[in-house]
Amino acid sequence: MNLQAQRREDPDVNLTSLIDVVLLLLVFFMVSTSFVKEAALKVDLPQASERPVAAEVEEQLEITLGIGGEIRVNGRELINSRPDTLRAAISKTVGENREIPVVLRADANATHQSVVTAMDVLGRMGFTRLSIATVSAPEESQ
Repeated sequence: MNLQAQRREDPDVNLTSLIDVVLLLLVFFMVSTSFVKEAALKVDLPQASERPVAAEVEEQLEITLGIGGEIRVNGRELINSRPDTLRAAISKTVGENREIPVVLRADANATHQSVVTAMDVLGRMGFTRLSIATVSAPEESQ
């Protein structure tokens, strides 16, 4: 019977699997993290004042788009719906003033192309204050 104590090896820690797990976690967090900065709209909020300010009536340009493609600039109907005609009518109406607010009104059945064309003409001319007017549909009686 051999009663001598056997020589034991010192335990050592195998770091290979630990490094594998850490690298996998690092890759997981890198892939799941979003580095894209979301585009934000700049919104100018009105400032409150202590006393009410009288509403100023400001001149504005109103463009109305109808069902059949007809276009009106401040109530005057254009002879055709070409972009050049619209550009000339706008220039004749407001001159060189590009700070004037523009209201774009389109019939519910007007084509999307006519609205985009009007917006494109306004953008190319340098107008920056564009509002799109909407009208609520009358409620149907039941």
